Formats: sequence, C-alpha cells, structure tokens
Amino acid sequence: MTYSVAVSGASGYAGGEILRLLAAHPDIEIRTVTAHSNAGQRLIEHQPHLRSLAHLELQETTPEILAGHDIVFLALPHGQSGQYTDALGDVPLIIDAGADHRLESVADWDRFYGGSFHDPWTYGVPELPFRGGKQRERLVGATRIAAPGCNASTVSLSLAPGVAAGVIDPSDIVSVLAVGPSGAGKSLKPHLLGSELLGTANPYAVGGVHRHIPEIRQALAAARVPGSATGDEAADRGIRISFTPVLVPMARGILATSSAPIAEGVTDADIRGAWEAAYGDETFVQLLPEGSFPRTADVLGANTALMGLAIDRAANRVVVVTAVDNLVKGTAGAAIQSMNIALGLPEDRALTVNGVAP
Repeated sequence: MTYSVAVSGASGYAGGEILRLLAAHPDIEIRTVTAHSNAGQRLIEHQPHLRSLAHLELQETTPEILAGHDIVFLALPHGQSGQYTDALGDVPLIIDAGADHRLESVADWDRFYGGSFHDPWTYGVPELPFRGGKQRERLVGATRIAAPGCNASTVSLSLAPGVAAGVIDPSDIVSVLAVGPSGAGKSLKPHLLGSELLGTANPYAVGGVHRHIPEIRQALAAARVPGSATGDEAADRGIRISFTPVLVPMARGILATSSAPIAEGVTDADIRGAWEAAYGDETFVQLLPEGSFPRTADVLGANTALMGLAIDRAANRVVVVTAVDNLVKGTAGAAIQSMNIALGLPEDRALTVNGVAP
C-alpha cells in the first residue's frame, strides 16, 4: 500500500528533513507541501538539496489543503499546530513535530509555552522505557503522534534506563548540552547569524527556563513509576533536573552530558547492566563499549543515538554522554520511525544507522 502524505512547514529545517527521509520511503507518496510566507514558491527554491522533489510547489497551510491525505506531518513553530489538528479529525494519521501535543500537564504548558493547551498525543520515542516496557508498544496502531523535542529526547534516552532500574537517584540530574543552531529553526535571528556563532559557545535558557525541561521530567517519571506522572507530580516523586544548553558552531548535532547520583547499594555491574538491558536489542539507540564516547560527527545524517557511560565513584555519579543529529533522531527520524511502527511497517524503513563523514 502507498500512503499519501502532506508536510506542512516544508520550507523549514524540520520540514525539509522530514521530506528528505520520506523521499526514500517506498511506501510513501509525497503529494502536498505547504508553508506560510513562502506559499506559492517552488519547494526547490527553499530546499535546493531535495532534487527529487523539485516538481512540488509550496501551497498555503490550511486545513482544507492538508485534509484528504493518509498522513499529515506538521512541522510548525510551537503553538501553531493545534489550530490545524483540531480541524483534521478525518485524517487517519497525524504526526506533530511541534510541542503542541507533547505535554500532559496544563500547568507546565502555561508556564513554559503559553497559549491554548491541546490534548497530549502518543510520544514518538519508540526506545524510551515506559512503565516496565517501551514507548514503542504505545505507538502500534497510533493515529496521533507527538514527535519529541530534540534536546528532551536526547536527555530522556540518556537517563531513563537508570531511572527505570532504580540505579540512579533522579533528584539531582544535571545535563549540559552542546547544540547546533538548526534546532532553533530557520527564522532569521541575530544571535543565530554565522558572525555571532563562529568561534564562540553561547549558553541560553539558563536557570530552569528551557521549554524541554517538563518534557524530560514527564518522560523520566513515566519510565520509573506505574501510571502517568506529569508536572508537579514528577517533582513530588523526585524528578529534578538542572538543564543547560549551549549553542556551538555546528549546523547539526547535540552532544548531551548528563549525570545523576548513584543509588545506594548499587554495583558497577548493576549500572551498566541497566543500560545494556534497555538498549542491547535496539537498532537506533546504541551503548558504546566501556571507555568509549560518541562524537556528533558520528551521527550526522543518521537516525542513531550513540551513548557512552562512565561510573564516577569519586563523585558518586553516573555520567552518560549521548550524541544525536537533532534533525534526524531528534526530530524527523523519530517521527518517521514512529510512523512506521504505527502503520505496521518495518521500523527502520527509510532510516539509516550510517552517518556521513568527514
């Protein structure tokens, strides 16, 4: 069966990456691409690397144009997807790459985003530990999927095995991330100009204000306890994180260094065993051999999350270093992997573990 697809926000980074991966998917027909200010222009003018899609023209983003497809991908700025999802009830499968359907807590949405709150959808991180199983199980047959925030999924995948197994104390998590500016989207902003980024590293959203924090807490709480835990509930159960992203001069990539205290009475074998048990059979999340740590260059263009784990007994902390391509495993790849699972297709269809080098 061939599925017809519409991609909104097709002139942006996330939309372009969704299209790049879908273009190689044998079960997908990319029928419609939409935009806002760029509507009426050829897609190739904004995504010149997508040569196989040069025939497509960007249309207006309206419910009428998006309707009538088997699958709709929404790659819109945060807070803009909900106005369309409310009107697309007849579309069999919708995947939102924005934040509108990620959070379960109204209070968290109001604090970190603001505007209209929309119901949470199935979270699109298949490998993430969830209530004794994996998020993958919830994606089978799903009709509404919330693709993850790239920073959030990277940190959550890094630490969820330890939280689920009880080998780390999640009350004192610290995560510092080196991130590329493509995660901020394609809009022109002075602090994202090349002259402002080259030769420097710039921290932002410091001090507990980054929008991905409640998403991380929500994911880790669900990994640890039966039932849903969100917002203040997660804090009450001891999920606390200090999260600091730092913009660095690489177009793509996230290198997340996350640490948490070791739980009392836990052995080194218990710790490494938790991550091996969680990801030993996974294709796209891979734990590197002891003493090895990933580089962002190793995941460029791939749907992989590579992680290295260290046990720092002097500080009594577990340290996990994880590298992802923020536009692939962090966004578009996770969305398409989740789509494949929902439709009953091979999970790795149109996705690769191989990066691009040099």
